[in-house]
Amino acid sequence: MRKTERIAGKMVTERFCLQLSYTLFFPLTGKENDMSKNKVRQKSIAEKATEEQKVRKRLAEMNLLDDFLFNAMAAYPEIGERFVKILLKIIFGREFKHLSVTAQKVYYGADTNLHGARLDVYLEPEIEEDSDERVTVYNIEPDKRDNTSDKRDLPRRMRFYHAKIAAKSLNAGADYDELKNVIIIMIMPYDPFGLNRMVYTIKSRCIEVAEMPYEDGASTLFLYTKGTEGIPNEALKQLLHYMEHTTEANAISAELQDIQEMVRAVKKDPEVTAGYMLRQLRMMEELNRMRKEVKEEVKEEVREEVKEEVKEEVREEVRAEVKAEARAEVELYNRVSLVCKKLRKGRTLEEIAEDLEEEISVIEPLYNKAKKFAPDYDPNLVFEMMSKDDETDKDDKVDEYLQVKTD
Repeated sequence: MRKTERIAGKMVTERFCLQLSYTLFFPLTGKENDMSKNKVRQKSIAEKATEEQKVRKRLAEMNLLDDFLFNAMAAYPEIGERFVKILLKIIFGREFKHLSVTAQKVYYGADTNLHGARLDVYLEPEIEEDSDERVTVYNIEPDKRDNTSDKRDLPRRMRFYHAKIAAKSLNAGADYDELKNVIIIMIMPYDPFGLNRMVYTIKSRCIEVAEMPYEDGASTLFLYTKGTEGIPNEALKQLLHYMEHTTEANAISAELQDIQEMVRAVKKDPEVTAGYMLRQLRMMEELNRMRKEVKEEVKEEVREEVKEEVKEEVREEVRAEVKAEARAEVELYNRVSLVCKKLRKGRTLEEIAEDLEEEISVIEPLYNKAKKFAPDYDPNLVFEMMSKDDETDKDDKVDEYLQVKTD
């Protein structure tokens, strides 16, 4: 394999050198150079045109549950307000005259360490100051995040959205009675609670007395596009189906046909296409940045894992070495004790070797050392003398003893 890679690498290098040599010795003429630049320019234009066609195709296939298209519709001049008025009319069954539409409204955290919120379409009726009607703000969001963790966190996410909107809708020093009503509308192609209902209306209530009035001004509507239970009216059913399948064939009412005309205009707008391309580019840049960060994190984790593996291997090696050395020292001490015991009985070198069933060459080094400690032949002193040498020398002696013994 390595040989094949070297051959391939050599071929690539030789080809590069050949091309470089040709360029140096036979440079392009001015005309040829211009032709080359034109080819590069034409190729770049063709690639951009191909990419734009792909983007247009993806944009053309989008439905109104896609964040980008939904927000593009809401933010589009002369279309956005009309679009959301039709949505609210079908959902609530009444007309909405004055609406201030804000696409992608962001509520930042009170501190850099605190979580913020990005609301897809934020709607606030423009009520006159002398009106008795309480102001209600609306937030509409299509949501496709149907994984288990996102579905589990959905109620707490709504609680957070309500808190962020409420905190920003009451001025300092104002009475709580001036707090605006908040209705959050989630439109989703998955069932958030598994009961197959088209509409789930969530409000605060008293657990002990369910019929007790308790109006805090906060409510949440979950609209499930495929729900078959509790359908309020046919218009809402048609709207939800159309939002998931945004095609001419599904625009079967006057309101939906009106929305379809808006969708067609938005999808054909070059600025919307450019905005989508820019969004994709930013997403790719963010994805690449995240990949780099994750790659570095994984590298560090792998380094730590390798370090631990190496440490454990070294530990095992050291344990084995220390155990071998300890066994050798114990065996040597025991041998010294036996030799000293025999010497105290007046046994000769040959007799000691015979008693211990060892070769004379194995016993003789210990015998000579022990003779220096006559007549007591204290094995501790003999072994201590052997241990006074430096650690390396002592290891060599042990190794020498074991080698001689093995031989």
